[in-house]
Amino acid sequence: MLASQLREQLVGAWRLVSYEVRPRDGSAVAYPLGRDVRGWILYTPDGYMSAQLMAAGRPPYANGDLHGGTADECATAARGYVAYSGPFHVDDDGTLTHEMDVSLFPNWIGNVQQRVAVLDGDRLQLGTAAPARIDGREVDAVLHWARAGR
Repeated sequence: MLASQLREQLVGAWRLVSYEVRPRDGSAVAYPLGRDVRGWILYTPDGYMSAQLMAAGRPPYANGDLHGGTADECATAARGYVAYSGPFHVDDDGTLTHEMDVSLFPNWIGNVQQRVAVLDGDRLQLGTAAPARIDGREVDAVLHWARAGR
């Protein structure tokens, strides 16, 4: 698929279907945010993206204050959430690149990550091009998305 075609087909909103990690050591596939994970990824026509993933059923803060959670409530909320946004690019070879301008995970701010994208109609599979470190293991992340609004 040509880069311009892939870029054009990515534009829009995608609802997360599943998020799994496949450990490089051959151990069992894991679901870091649970099998009932929720999320969205958005690609805009002018070249920006935003990804938000969360574990379902995260407990609310007891006091209801946006910035008033206890240390434990804040840690639990953050552990159950992945978020980043920034520009995206599709290279001539079809490589999809996400630039992390903002991120819940501070280590990703300013980072550039490549994704392996496979489009099949209204389904999108995104995988990490390089392994990630999750729960102390080198893993390949695979996310399945369904186009929203159709």
